[in-house]
Amino acid sequence: MTDRDNKPAIVQSDRTILLETDGPNFEDARDCLAAFAELIKSPEHIHTYRITSISLWNAAAAGMTAGEILAGLERFSRYEVPQNIIADIHDQVARYGRLKLYRTDDGGLALQSDEPMLIAELISHRLLRDHTCGVAEGNRILVKPEDRGNVKCALIKLGFPVEDLAGYADGAPLDLELRNKTLGGSVFGLRKYQRESVDAFYMNGSNRGGSGVVVLPCGAGKTVVAIGTIAAVKTHTLILATNTVALRQWKNELLDKTTLREEDIGEYSGDEKVIKPVTIATYQVLTYRKTKDSEFIHFDIFNQGQWGLIIYDEVHLLPAPVFRATAGIQARRRLGLTATLIREDGREEDVFSLIGPKKYDVPWKVLEKQGWIAQAVCTEIRTALPADKRFEYAVAPKRKKYRIASTNPVKITICESLVEQHHADNVLIIGQYLDQLK
Repeated sequence: MTDRDNKPAIVQSDRTILLETDGPNFEDARDCLAAFAELIKSPEHIHTYRITSISLWNAAAAGMTAGEILAGLERFSRYEVPQNIIADIHDQVARYGRLKLYRTDDGGLALQSDEPMLIAELISHRLLRDHTCGVAEGNRILVKPEDRGNVKCALIKLGFPVEDLAGYADGAPLDLELRNKTLGGSVFGLRKYQRESVDAFYMNGSNRGGSGVVVLPCGAGKTVVAIGTIAAVKTHTLILATNTVALRQWKNELLDKTTLREEDIGEYSGDEKVIKPVTIATYQVLTYRKTKDSEFIHFDIFNQGQWGLIIYDEVHLLPAPVFRATAGIQARRRLGLTATLIREDGREEDVFSLIGPKKYDVPWKVLEKQGWIAQAVCTEIRTALPADKRFEYAVAPKRKKYRIASTNPVKITICESLVEQHHADNVLIIGQYLDQLK
């Protein structure tokens, strides 16, 4: 057996990578791939990753070079890395940072490159024409300040992700500190990876930090990362949460772990609309409008406060209309929180352009091994249909078949037995249909 036979990864010309989970090199290979490839699926024996333009640009934004990425692939690849993959990696990594946004001396905005020919090529493009001012000035184009987000969205569609170094508005100051003990008396402090997340995002207040996404698995304490970021930035903050339940959880966490008082925190939801130094709003209320063609009446919240920081919880669920609002507030620091960068609507490019690139990522298996999150043990129990349901299933149309199988009454019996076995534990049951859960 050769050394290559012991390598767990197979890099394919369609940009997918197959990773075998058996063998001593799996964990090192998994951690290597997580830095520049997206995990697509992870069943028992073979995990599938995909190298995409976005995953490579995220790696480049984090400081990885094409050489480092290829060295990682070569280290773990059983076969030679296909030539088209090598060429793609060199090309895509080189594209990040070829265009940079800067503030001009008079407070304007300029798109700049070390390649004047690239600037000359882009200035007349129809996607940029409405967002720029005047003619090219050597190696730069002046950009309308209000179109900072629109320019980045246009350029990423052209395959040129912009490195935004134009800086941020400070926002109104906020006086708060992290508690050493929670209100309940428990010792509190940021874990090592949470401190690293905050540092990777904030970058000591430099223009190279201040916008981006922290990717951590469920249960790893993304809310605590956000709280640590608020404490570092110390500015009025707008938090966007998925729903009212999440909103209340955010408020409780802020009160429990910081010196903020009840009167410092506002709720902007369907129940009440109060703006305070730290305001928590829901995606539902932001995207509310009276008719399909009317304006989003609550988008004004982005301009009603002196926000220096906006936090997007579960950024992979961020509604499309909120992206439009985010395009106009690029001078505010923006932190996205998620367990995955993959969106069902395929708008990962908008997350990259308008929220920012991935700033920090830890695979869940790493945190599981360190004891920070519970070990996930999955067991599949297959249940046969009762005799009286089999004929109904056999003659039913496809959609009805799905429901009959999903509501198999045998599942209820098994669930009752499992709940009884775990009567002393917290048990969560997730079902497809309400009448089944009742």
